[in-house]
Amino acid sequence: MPVVDLSLDELKTYSGTNPRPENFNEYWEKALDEMKSVDPDVKILKSGFQAPGVQCFDYFYTGVAGARIHAKYLRPEVLSAGERAPAVVFFHGYTGNAGSWMSHLVWASAGYHVWAMDCRGQGGLSEDPGGVSGNTQHGHIIRGLSDSPEKLYFRQVFLDAAELAGLAMETEGVDPKRVGARGGSQGGGLTLACAALEPRIACLTPVFPFLSDYQRVWELDLAKRAYVELVEWFRRFDPMHERENEIFTRLGYIDVQHLAERIKGKVLMASGLMDEVCPPSSQFAAFNKITSSKSLRIFPDFGHETLTGFDDIEFSFFRDTLG
Repeated sequence: MPVVDLSLDELKTYSGTNPRPENFNEYWEKALDEMKSVDPDVKILKSGFQAPGVQCFDYFYTGVAGARIHAKYLRPEVLSAGERAPAVVFFHGYTGNAGSWMSHLVWASAGYHVWAMDCRGQGGLSEDPGGVSGNTQHGHIIRGLSDSPEKLYFRQVFLDAAELAGLAMETEGVDPKRVGARGGSQGGGLTLACAALEPRIACLTPVFPFLSDYQRVWELDLAKRAYVELVEWFRRFDPMHERENEIFTRLGYIDVQHLAERIKGKVLMASGLMDEVCPPSSQFAAFNKITSSKSLRIFPDFGHETLTGFDDIEFSFFRDTLG
């Protein structure tokens, strides 16, 4: 079996490398309190794009630090008065955006409410107020790394994801007990974070999740492409790695493997064993910590790419779980 990492037997028992901060739980409880104190001020505007049987809206809400976050919202027209339907919240890959309306139509046409979030400061319409000290070049993992841990960029995005899921559950026509989350790469990491911070998420499909086990990625010499900013940060600010443990411990606040144990929903994850962007061990570090009902689809010959046939498997999983 081809591998770029540990053997499959070793992956199944791998427990992660990146340190977990001692006050990790306190950090996230405080973060959630901040999120809940924000008035979301939801605005829903009819989109210029429309399709038969589906209503399409631009959905705006306020996240932590005052950022206005944008999501695409697709609502099935087939709902009768008072009917509640399932919903799916989608998260996109690193530097991307919510995607085209067409890419979400199959879900809405099948009777699901759909929200697709633009991550703040990336390729969509969401705001990023910024306001952090230190380097922000080449990526978002390091944004806020030289400031307070509360200024870490991905702390804010994880909260945006959880807030959106909670707002979806409160939306007219949505059954709050039948809301799922999905996404690949960064979207896979955000799917895990969303379900951990909003444990009412009923099911989720993280695909080769990013944002897990940073130190392991660095030790494998795979801090390239999506993770290149880690190497750049050390080269500029800690060239002899004298602060290595401190830095990776701080990154532990936004390491989804440490959030994974909070997930309550049913999990279907997919991984390629040839993945050199988000190496398999970093993904298994998160998967192995999930304590809820879970399963993993493994693609031995695939890397960080479309996993042939998984979209059908994923849709069937949501249909069987959410109805």
